[in-house]
Amino acid sequence: MTKPRATDLVVTKAGAFFKGQYFPCTIGRGGMTRDKREGDGATPVGVHGIVGCLYRADRIARPCDWAIKIGLHDLWSDDPRDEDYNLMVRAPYPHSHEKLRRADPLYDLVLITDWNWPYAERGRGSAIFLHQWRRPGYPTEGCVAFAPDDLRWITARIDYGTRLIVRDAQSYA
Repeated sequence: MTKPRATDLVVTKAGAFFKGQYFPCTIGRGGMTRDKREGDGATPVGVHGIVGCLYRADRIARPCDWAIKIGLHDLWSDDPRDEDYNLMVRAPYPHSHEKLRRADPLYDLVLITDWNWPYAERGRGSAIFLHQWRRPGYPTEGCVAFAPDDLRWITARIDYGTRLIVRDAQSYA
């Protein structure tokens, strides 16, 4: 069992807790899982590092000093058959992928976790991000989503040691 540190972002089915604050959030449509698979829509239980921050510079101000702009051709590979599976890639890209520069605001600010990264096990799931929700209660494809203001507040307070801890009812991991 992993005991959370004061700097950890802890997500449960009841919401998220970070730096003494509670935040409503949504998880994957498949609930939480200990056996994550590509396309299952589930949020993986466990301890995950936060390894990157991306943002839409044409829509929001730089949220932290380590944030990187999302470019016009930036994508995320979700094709387990491709050698670049679960990595950021650029268009044109012939394999299955997700656009990072979306028409909607979901990816205006994205925190990248180290789920199945950087050496992806094919089929174990890709792109577990923290991002903006569509609306309260609307599930994700496996990511953790927050209200825009809450996501910005969290992002501004993340430090090098912050971890995402996703807990199901049976675990402290």
